[in-house]
Amino acid sequence: MKKMCIKDIVTSSSDNTKVTICGWIKEKRHYKDVIFLDLTDSTGVIQIVANRLKLDEKTFESFKEISHESAIEIKGSVCHAESSLNQKISVEASSMKIVSRASHQISPRPRSDFDIFDPNLANHLLRNRHLYIRNPKIISILHFRHLLMSYMRDWFNNNNFIEINAPVLTSVPLYEDGSALSLDMKGNKVFLTQCVGYYLEAAVQAFDRVYNMGPSFRGEESHSKRHLMEYWHIKAELTYGNREDIINLVESIISYLTKRCADTTEEILKPLGRTICLDGLKIPYPRLSYDDAIIFLQKKGEDIQFGKSLGSHDEALLSELYDSPFWIVGIPRTVEPFPYRIDPTDKRKTMVADLIANKGYGELLGVAEKISDPKMLSTRMIEKGRHKDPRYEWIREVHKAGCVPHIAFGMGVERLIRWLLDIPHVRDTIAFPRTFRRKIYP
Repeated sequence: MKKMCIKDIVTSSSDNTKVTICGWIKEKRHYKDVIFLDLTDSTGVIQIVANRLKLDEKTFESFKEISHESAIEIKGSVCHAESSLNQKISVEASSMKIVSRASHQISPRPRSDFDIFDPNLANHLLRNRHLYIRNPKIISILHFRHLLMSYMRDWFNNNNFIEINAPVLTSVPLYEDGSALSLDMKGNKVFLTQCVGYYLEAAVQAFDRVYNMGPSFRGEESHSKRHLMEYWHIKAELTYGNREDIINLVESIISYLTKRCADTTEEILKPLGRTICLDGLKIPYPRLSYDDAIIFLQKKGEDIQFGKSLGSHDEALLSELYDSPFWIVGIPRTVEPFPYRIDPTDKRKTMVADLIANKGYGELLGVAEKISDPKMLSTRMIEKGRHKDPRYEWIREVHKAGCVPHIAFGMGVERLIRWLLDIPHVRDTIAFPRTFRRKIYP
């Protein structure tokens, strides 16, 4: 087991302390009789000094020949010496053990300093993601992602939600069959989940407050900067509430996550050169009716009519109106799938609202009052062509077995991270992105 991390040495070691460090070679510089290695592990980077005058010739030759990315074990003494890492602590090596020699080299080097968002490098970085996941900037994003999701779990746990592990394989897509990724399971057509809402809807009748954090899949091709074929969803449902309740709850979540990330991730984000967007702290967020959104877009010259969904370009135009996230309220029933309740004051609409990020980052999440009345469910299923589909019979049964009013939200993890960190594309917010028209590799 590894006994000492680089962070421990940098922060707490004094001169002449004997240390043993394991890590990978990030950079290497050779100046006649001295070789400097920048050694890295998951906790930081430290400079290793190999002095020909203090090493036997064989060991010094090993330092000369060792390649970038090789894993090594260094034994030596802590010393004070200025380095290119802006540290006053270095380790003067007394020996080096090669743990794993890196024979495969790639350019740019995975741990080197380059623009990971450079569109000219995008294909190369995606094709070699298994190596570039070592890049400090990608590590920074993924570490942030880990903390964000752990904070989300904390919020759910502190607010009495029960986690439900909903299935990934389902017989019932949320939208049209062609919008989902399908599989043949011994003659039965099934789908990779688009949304766990049907399962949470059943579970909420038992637990009152439920959530799920897991993967979702999109079969309908899109090449926008906020769509992936495989992404992660945070979904939650709770009983006895209305649209205003779920809007307020989501605002408290976004504000909580923003503040907690701002308080804890500054050091983690240093390699990325980012600080998180604080615009989510300004609650409550502005409201814009769908009707007013359409009028505004038409005045801007956009070819859009009532009953159509808003695209990325439309949302970007609307975001110019606000310096914080904002809600679009009252999405038409022609746009939304059948599980969402019809607006009793305007039968053309549903009790749905979408939260749109400012600065042109588009939709972050959606909230809704869900249907509990079996008659309304039948009406909506007829509208969407689902009323004669036997695959949905178990959903009807849930609504006929004492289904109470319930509300829900669904949020894309990658979209939230993209907005918080000002990242150009959602593919850069997940460890191994699955994008459209790309071979599944690695």
